[in-house]
This record gives sequence, C-alpha cells and structure tokens, in this order.
Amino acid sequence: MWQRLSFRTQLFLPLGASFLAALILGGVLLQMFATGQLAEENEPRRRSTEAIAAALNNTLSASVNPRQTLDAFVRSLDSSSDIQFRAVEAGPTPSTKDDLRKPHGVPQWFIDLLAIPDIEAASPVMIDGRRIGDIVFLPDMSADLFEKWIGFLALTSLVAVLMVLTGTIAYVLAGSVLRPLQDLGEGLTRIRRGDYTRPIPVGGPPEIRQGCEEANALVATLAQLSQDNRDLMHRLVSLQDDERRDLARELHDELGPLLFSIRAGTIALVEASQPVGNLGNSAQDLLRSVEALQQTSRRILDRLRPLYIEELGLWTSVQTLLRNFRKQAPHIVLTDTIDADLNVIDGPLAQTVYRVIQEALTNVLRHAKASTAHVQATVAGETLIVEISDDGGGFPAGNIFGRGLTGMQERVRALSGSLSLLRVDERTYVRCRLPARTTRDAPASG
Repeated sequence: MWQRLSFRTQLFLPLGASFLAALILGGVLLQMFATGQLAEENEPRRRSTEAIAAALNNTLSASVNPRQTLDAFVRSLDSSSDIQFRAVEAGPTPSTKDDLRKPHGVPQWFIDLLAIPDIEAASPVMIDGRRIGDIVFLPDMSADLFEKWIGFLALTSLVAVLMVLTGTIAYVLAGSVLRPLQDLGEGLTRIRRGDYTRPIPVGGPPEIRQGCEEANALVATLAQLSQDNRDLMHRLVSLQDDERRDLARELHDELGPLLFSIRAGTIALVEASQPVGNLGNSAQDLLRSVEALQQTSRRILDRLRPLYIEELGLWTSVQTLLRNFRKQAPHIVLTDTIDADLNVIDGPLAQTVYRVIQEALTNVLRHAKASTAHVQATVAGETLIVEISDDGGGFPAGNIFGRGLTGMQERVRALSGSLSLLRVDERTYVRCRLPARTTRDAPASG
C-alpha cells in the first residue's frame, strides 16, 4: 500500500509523524520534569517558613504576654503572603492542589497534565506547651504555571513553524523533482504511441536533465528511423503499384485479345454445331467457360490496378465498387456515406483508399457472415476518414490482421496514416485515418 502513495505523500507522512512525535515527547518531558522543578523553586520558601515558626515559638516562650505577642505577629502578616497563621480551631491545613489558584489564560487540561507537587509546610505554634495553631506555607503557583504554559506554547509554536517551513521547502523541492519526472513520463508515453514531434522539456536536477536529454536524443533517432521507414515503405508501395500496373497492362494486352479470340471462335463453333447434337452442348459449355474466364480476368485486373480511378476519379470508382458488391452479395444490405470531395484525391492516396474499402468488403463477403454493412469515406479538415463496419461474427481472437489487411496496414503506414480493427456494440469496424493535406494541397491531375 505504501508504494501506491504519491511521492509527496510518502515524503510528508514521515515528516509530519516526526514533528508530532517531537511535540508529544516535549509534552512528556514537560510533565516529567515540571514536578521536580516546581518543588525545587519553592523549597527555599518552605524552609523559611520553618525558620519563622521556630523563631516565633522562641519569642512566645520568652514573652510575658505570649497571646498578645502572637496577635501582633498575625496582624503583621500580609494576607496575600504565602506564609499564614492557622489556628487549631480553623481545621486541617488545605493542600496546595486544593488551594490552587488557576492562572488567567492557562487551560485546565494543561494544569491537569502537570503533576502539581505537595510542597505545603505546616510548623506548630506552641504556648505553654500547648499547640494553638500552625505557621503554614501555601505557595501561589499561578505564576509558575503560567510560565510553564508560555514555555509549552513556545515549544508548540516552534514545532509548528519548523513543520511549516520544512514542509514548504520539501514541497518546493519535491515539485522541482516531480515536474521534470512527470514531463519525462509523458514524453516516454508519447514515444510509445509513436509521437516524436514534441521534445521532452529539460529541467530539474542534473541527473533528471541528463535523462531528459538522452530521451530527446532517442526521440530524434526514432523520428529519423520512422521517417526513413515511411519513405522506404512509400517507395515499396510505389514500386508495387508500378509492378501491378505493368502486370495488369500485360494481362490486358496479351490475355485479353486471346480470350476474345477464343470466345469468338467458340461462338462460331456453337453456331456451326447446332445441328450436331452432343457437339453443340460441348461448344456451349466451352463458351460458358470462356465467359467465366473473361470475368475472372477482369476481376484480377481490377484487383491488380483499378485503372479507371485515374480516369473517372476516386468517388466514381468507389461507387462502382459498391455496385459490384451489391450485385455479388444481394443478401447483404450495404449502405454508404461517400464524400464527393474524394474526387480531388489522386495518386497513392486514392489507390490506398480504394484498396482499403475493397479489402474490407472482401472480408465481409468471405468471412463475416453479415447481414448489413456500411462504408464511410469522408474528408474532415486535413484528415481522410475511411470506415467499414458490419454486423458479422467479428474478428479472430487477438485482434490480428489477416494477410490482406496487413498489406493495407503497410500501405496506410507508408502514407503516415493508421489502420485499426475494432469491435463495438456487436459490430466490427475497420477504421482508417490518412492525412489528406499532402494530396489536397498538390495540384489535381487530369
């Protein structure tokens, strides 16, 4: 549990506990030594009381009229003095605690905390061998108690001032250490997320500053490696598109005429073999196979490179793709939200958007077992958002891209974008974000 507390809490808890312990120790020491100190301070006056009583008894024994002498002595005593005469008829002598006068401003709990010593003294007064009273010493301890209270307040104030001063210094020092550490932690989090644009502020003690500088050097290295990786992937994607374009052109130019020639010859064979029975059926089967081969060739060419993107624009190409999907999968209700601004996008970005939608719809058709699907492609500011969702069975455990989406992810990363696969509210989402600024700022082709 201690490890879960913040650094400031771990710092201030022992500090506050130590000051509280110091205050309690001061109170305990005050209680321990106050009794002896009060007794020692009043010991001389107690002895003086015994000396006065002895002198009075000597005077009374030598006096002709001891009663008159005693009355004169009693009248000479000040009523506020600690030394008083108490006749036998007045009863027993009260103790110091019973006759204690509470000082002004001293709380009762503090007086109860101190152990007030019994330092009263009573010396008998004798006339003709008979005890007629006592000379008693009942000290007024209010001044002593007030002095002890002031000392306790001074100790408490000193502890409080030291606590505030030390706490303030510790708080400032902790802030000067924690703030750079927080900046370093936030910077490392950004690095983990792939954000290398913001450097980590350098501050704090030399050890932390060195760590921040090393982290910034790592950020610069990772940023350069990331940029080099994106450039390399962009070149690879461009080379791949060029190879696909060349392959598509060769298939179109070489295989297309051959298939057309075979189809024309087959049609002629069908027309010539109609009266021949079984030969006509075989020719019809051959014609259907040739037509199927032509359709397969067109699908392969379309997946290799949709040449009409450059001619008709991305919006029209996507709409054509959606129409073909609806024809191929009439059991799936497909809706779409396609931004007309997509026609201003061309080049590798247009190819990537088309490929992402194409690959996601292919997965919906082959694997999702969905009944509804939705395609969204919109331009929001400087970001191009592509999202394909369906109500199918979802993706495999571990959220692992298939081969097709893995290739799409590489294409998207080459354009500094992101591709994610989500499962929310029983729907599967393929979500792609791409920077649209680079292509929208460039002059439109065609």
